[in-house]
Amino acid sequence: MSDSASQEITGLLRSWRSGDSGALNRLAPVIYEELKRLAHRSMRNQASGNTLQATALVNEAYLRLVDATQVDWRDRAHFFAVSAQIMRWILVDRARSRGAARRGGDEGRAHSTVDFEAIPDPGAGRREEILAVDEALTRLTVLDPRKGKVVELRFFGGLSVEETAEILKISVQSVLRDWKLAKSWLLRELGNKR
Repeated sequence: MSDSASQEITGLLRSWRSGDSGALNRLAPVIYEELKRLAHRSMRNQASGNTLQATALVNEAYLRLVDATQVDWRDRAHFFAVSAQIMRWILVDRARSRGAARRGGDEGRAHSTVDFEAIPDPGAGRREEILAVDEALTRLTVLDPRKGKVVELRFFGGLSVEETAEILKISVQSVLRDWKLAKSWLLRELGNKR
């Protein structure tokens, strides 16, 4: 995203926070398209037919975000960091509700095969994987909050390395290092759950 587009989003978020309802009308199509782009990019390795899942994820995240009137939006980076967290909550909530409705099925899935390059689809038999990653990510975040945030932004939010670096205000090299170490730690943790 260009600097001017990023500045436009930041300006509109601040105007909306200050009570300018017209700012939300101008902001909505821009952020919705950006969220769709992130979800589609993060799900590119999923099986065909998951486009609706990406769209459903974006729609639900968007509705929760525009309803969050009490959030003190600092800038575009803050907005997309919150978006990633909301996407994580949505995926985990859906995985839990699918588990409550249908016990069994994918319970025995080997968690050490998690594809950290794509958001998991809770409807594609990856319910247990999502829940296991969420639990392991919670433990990682206690040990190293920044690495936990890198995983949340990349895995659940679908952000690129560069976007993650911008949001966390760290170098691209730091994101790459944290991402590599966090994936190794998570895969080891998930492998121990088998």
